[in-house]
Amino acid sequence: MPSSRLRRVAVLVLEGAKPLDVGIPAQVFTTRASMPYEVRVCGAAPGLVTGGDGLAYHVTHGLDALGWADIVFVPGYRFPDRDDPPRAVVDALIAAHDRGARLAAISTGAFALAATGRLDGKRATTHWHYTRALAQKHPLIRVDENVLFVDEGSVLTSAGAASGIDLCLHILRGDLGVAASNHAARRLVAAPYRSGGQAQYVPRSVPEPLGERFAATREWALHRLDEPLSLESLAQHAAVSPRTFSRRFVEDTGYTPMQWVMRARIDLARELLERSKRSVEQIANDVGLGTGANLRMHFQHILGTTPSEYRRTFTRGE
Repeated sequence: MPSSRLRRVAVLVLEGAKPLDVGIPAQVFTTRASMPYEVRVCGAAPGLVTGGDGLAYHVTHGLDALGWADIVFVPGYRFPDRDDPPRAVVDALIAAHDRGARLAAISTGAFALAATGRLDGKRATTHWHYTRALAQKHPLIRVDENVLFVDEGSVLTSAGAASGIDLCLHILRGDLGVAASNHAARRLVAAPYRSGGQAQYVPRSVPEPLGERFAATREWALHRLDEPLSLESLAQHAAVSPRTFSRRFVEDTGYTPMQWVMRARIDLARELLERSKRSVEQIANDVGLGTGANLRMHFQHILGTTPSEYRRTFTRGE
């Protein structure tokens, strides 16, 4: 394919860039006969960029590459919730988008896209550890913590490093078709298709508490998930009124007490699906959800997949 027809991909390496996040788009879209792309790895300026995890990068191109690119990838970087990227970087991303380039973030690269304002009013995701921070820093963004990637047309975001592969394959599918995407997946020894709506496989869907208030009650509840748990019983254990307990619990966790209990039950179900041979019906009873149908409904609502598919994901290759 003539050079003039190659799709142009820029990979923007910011300070603290994560090595896997940088490598994924650079490798997926590297120029070869089956891949009509040209990749330029760039930074705020040509030269050495200090990365994360003990690595550094020597980039050939500066921000001029963003004016050249059809699609700009922003890999994740360390401490994204502290400061926005340099103003020149943000302005270059805005100019690229205004010119018609797509902007695609891997993991915490979503914070750089958020700084441009181009995610305002749109759905977006990032690594599960940072979803709350992204929502707090940029309240106009509809942050979805339960997906692998989000495609909003000209701006795309993905969760952790592995979902960056899913995002790249999704882009390939849209650009070149299913055959090209499957070919790239085989080359990467990756799953050819995981839906963007599939849940991130986070270690816990129950949020980490922001304080120690009601810690004893949460621990008490976690050991009784197979029993009936009501707002009244939780408040009674905490020795406060149900109204006070509910209000303060939301302040600590971001969830109502019963939402938290449901997520804790789903977490326990996930553990049993991964580590035991118990049936879905048995697990539903073990976690206090009664029936397999009830477990499937809540599992799908919270994680975007089914118990059976979740179990298959964690038993492949064993």
